Amino acid sequence: MAQLSCQNLTLGYEGKEILSGLSFEVNSGDYLCIVGENGSGKSTLMRTVLGLKKPMSGKVVTGDGLSANEIGYLPQQTLVQRDFPASVREIVISGNQGRCGLRPFYNKSEKQLALENMKKMGIEDLKNRCYRELSGGQQQRVLLARALCATRKMLLLDEPVAGLDPKVTADMYSLIDGLNKKDKITIIMISHDLDAALRYASHILHIGSDIFFGTRDEYLKSRFGAERGLV
Repeated sequence: MAQLSCQNLTLGYEGKEILSGLSFEVNSGDYLCIVGENGSGKSTLMRTVLGLKKPMSGKVVTGDGLSANEIGYLPQQTLVQRDFPASVREIVISGNQGRCGLRPFYNKSEKQLALENMKKMGIEDLKNRCYRELSGGQQQRVLLARALCATRKMLLLDEPVAGLDPKVTADMYSLIDGLNKKDKITIIMISHDLDAALRYASHILHIGSDIFFGTRDEYLKSRFGAERGLV
C-alpha cells in the first residue's frame, strides 16, 4: 500500500477552484518534487496533505504504517519567523510536541532525539545560540532538524532553498538527498528549481493547467521534458 495517496483532489480557497482531478501516490523511500507555475496550487496541495486545509472534493489517504501526525514539515519562512527569539535547542526540540500528548514536558528520549537531529544537521555547536542571530542557511538546518523530530518516515518541504546563496543551496540539497538515500525518509518537496528536481527526485508532479505525474525518466520523455529541451 502506498505511504500517501491523493485521490481525485479538487483544491481551492474562498470557494474558488484552482486545481481539479489530481491523483497520485507516494511510496516509502520516494523523492517527489512538485513543480509548476506560481499560483498553480503547490502550497495549497501541501497544506491539504498535512490536513491543514480540506479539499473541495477527493481525499488524502495515508498507509504503509504512516499516520497523518507522523509527517514532518518545513514551511516557507516569513520575515517574522526569521526573527523568532528562541534558542536553537528550543526550536528543534519543539518538533517533539506531537509525541507529548497532554504531557507538559519533554522526556529523556525526546531530548536525545533533538540532540541527534542537531548533530545530523551539523548545528550541535549552535544549540544555545538565538535563532534570529543565525544565517539563512543555518536557520533552515534548524528547521529541518525540528521537522526530523516529528518523523522518521516522511518530510514535506516547501521551497527549502528559497533565498539561499548557491553554496548553501547545494549543501541543503545534499542534506535532503542524504536523508532520502541513507535514512530512507520519503521526501515531498515543492521546488522552482527544475534542474535540481531532475537531479535528485525519483518522481515529478507537475501541476497547472495540465497535470503530469510519473518518474523522473517518464518526465524527461514527456512533452513537458520536450518543451524544455530536456530530451
